[in-house]
Amino acid sequence: MEIVTYIIAAILGFFGLMFIVGAQGQLIRFVVGIILWVAAGALIYLTRVRPSHKEVTHIQKIDLSGDVSLEQMKCRSCGGSLSRDHIEVKAGAIFIECPYCGASYQIEEAPKW
Repeated sequence: MEIVTYIIAAILGFFGLMFIVGAQGQLIRFVVGIILWVAAGALIYLTRVRPSHKEVTHIQKIDLSGDVSLEQMKCRSCGGSLSRDHIEVKAGAIFIECPYCGASYQIEEAPKW
């Protein structure tokens, strides 16, 4: 994509230069040449300057109703002990991955009634 942008900028710059050189005292040709020349420079500048991608961390806090007690989590597949380091939130759902057997599944809250 950058190569195409540089080619377009070169064409605009060439035609801008031709309009400036061939103006022969006509103000409109000179102005069009300057506009084309500036457009070519702007294309090159915008191609070279790119916004930096910053990593964003989202913190999700959950307010639980009722009494909450901590239970030991175990893998459904192999029974290995799991900690909070193995929990990941993807697309608003809570997933857990077992470091022992590699099983990955979504945690679902059981109804409390």
